[in-house]
Amino acid sequence: MKRTAIVIFCFLAVAAFLCTGCAAVQTNIESAQETALMSQPQQVAAVEAQDKKSGNYNIVDTGQTAFYDNAGETTTQTIGDAFYGQDASYAGNQPSYTDNGDETITDNVTGLMWEQGFDLCNFDEAQSYGMACTTGGYTDWRVPTIKELYSLIDFSGNQGSGDPSSKSAPNSAVPFIDTEYFDFEYPNDGVKRYIDAQYITSTEYVSTTMNGSATFFGVNFADGRIKGYPQQPGNRGSSGQFYIRLVRGNADYGVNAFVDNGDGTVTDAATGLMWSQVDSGDTVFDLSAFTNDDGSLNWQEALAFAESAEYAGYDDWRLPNTKELQSILDYTRSPDTTNSAAIDPIFACTQIVNEASQVDYPFFWTSTSFNPGKDAAIVCFGRALGYFDAGGRGAQFMDVHGAGCQRTDPKTGNASYGNGPQGDIRRVYNFVRLVRDAD
Repeated sequence: MKRTAIVIFCFLAVAAFLCTGCAAVQTNIESAQETALMSQPQQVAAVEAQDKKSGNYNIVDTGQTAFYDNAGETTTQTIGDAFYGQDASYAGNQPSYTDNGDETITDNVTGLMWEQGFDLCNFDEAQSYGMACTTGGYTDWRVPTIKELYSLIDFSGNQGSGDPSSKSAPNSAVPFIDTEYFDFEYPNDGVKRYIDAQYITSTEYVSTTMNGSATFFGVNFADGRIKGYPQQPGNRGSSGQFYIRLVRGNADYGVNAFVDNGDGTVTDAATGLMWSQVDSGDTVFDLSAFTNDDGSLNWQEALAFAESAEYAGYDDWRLPNTKELQSILDYTRSPDTTNSAAIDPIFACTQIVNEASQVDYPFFWTSTSFNPGKDAAIVCFGRALGYFDAGGRGAQFMDVHGAGCQRTDPKTGNASYGNGPQGDIRRVYNFVRLVRDAD
């Protein structure tokens, strides 16, 4: 009996000692963790920024893997080559989709769910169409914003070598969307051009185009562009019927979370990208090695400028691809409504005088070529001018596609106007805003 009591007493004593020791160790660990967190606020901020990034506004890569020079496709460009720094030089969040087997597709990068198919409707019918949709058994479908819909664009596409006014797509045409997962058609009604595959978004232009036409921004998956389109049937000869593909989930997609870092840079915590607060037109940059000293560059110069830039203590800047640059557009702003570029006022944007002698804002180069390669994608932060006859009053310079559109410009040559159905202005020498991955 005594031996049993002694054994129990020893066991209890050892257990108490171990519990006390464990508690002390745990207390010390927690205390050390608290001290470390309190003494390293930057690390806490970094973790919070990372949390904001994941799942909110992850930018899907453009899908462009081929390399281009000024004339067309070329060999792989490495550091030091004349065309290094273009889209294919950098790999972002690669497109990843899941076919859910119920006529819906999940984008594994953005967290958005899409209808696999499409329909046709007028702009003013789009919202009611979305509310009535029950694809896949879901009832919370919505008309996508321009930033949501643009996440699907794939720049391995090709407008094709045919006449854009043709009603039949040439064999060389490749849609600017992944047709392994998403249904697509070129218009086949015998009336529309083959490039008229414009999809509706809920994003309306805060100004007007074509001398007063109410406009929404749409994505064209046949010609790889964002343009403004008329809201009302009959404007510009439009039948009013556009394609529509609905979306659901991640309502925060496309919402920026800009932070002014106080050193001439701006971080978007939603995308994880850091931007130069100023553009190439700012006097902080030495442009003596380039053709012009006002901030305007041709495409090859834009690549070289970005790759060689040393700014705000960083030397790993690059020319943004078209999806990256489009992500910082602010569609609530325009030269005619806010007297500003279509960008958050946390950024500075160089003013120019445009072809209509108006105070305006530049087009900006992207690193993304437009197949077959003589052009590259540009994003218009000012009026998207064309030289156009709207209403039989004679051709004149006007905003034809809206500040916030994405068009293309030749990589070399001379400025021109009157290009394409709406008489696009093509400046050739455009501006640059630098980007890098935030640390």
